[in-house]
Amino acid sequence: MPKTVDSKSFRAQLVLPEQRQLFDYWLSQRRGESLPARRDINPAHIPKILPGISLIEVGKSIDSCRIRLAGTRLRDVYDREITGMSFVDFDWGEKRDYWFTAYKRTIHEQLPTQGVVRGPRRHKDHLVQYWLKLPLCKDGDSVEMVLCLDNFLPASTETYAQKQASA
Repeated sequence: MPKTVDSKSFRAQLVLPEQRQLFDYWLSQRRGESLPARRDINPAHIPKILPGISLIEVGKSIDSCRIRLAGTRLRDVYDREITGMSFVDFDWGEKRDYWFTAYKRTIHEQLPTQGVVRGPRRHKDHLVQYWLKLPLCKDGDSVEMVLCLDNFLPASTETYAQKQASA
């Protein structure tokens, strides 16, 4: 049974308007207390944020999760196509534990997670990544996919994002 999220408190933590847009859309697709399923998410309803969207297929363990779909913004940041990659093959660098913890929380606790991290990968320290992970259930009991939004901003525009958060 999915845990409930205090949507007002969680939304207040989201820094960028795109994060709030996706979170609001995800909430609107819930069926009562049940989490939305992959079939409930229609890309036509979120066209402006599609370049930063990814879908993660949940495996039996965190290592066996797979990137089913990754928007073009992710390809640009990772300098390669990451669609189809398994988590075990993905280059996490020194942030592996950070990301695995975030995904485990989203999957096992069935709760949305969000955060900000500088330098999403090696040689990308000039970027700040604003991320959002939203669980999608197949049977109302377990998470089968994670809907993700990743925005990458130059570190110099971090103050812009902070201003957006207070808007």
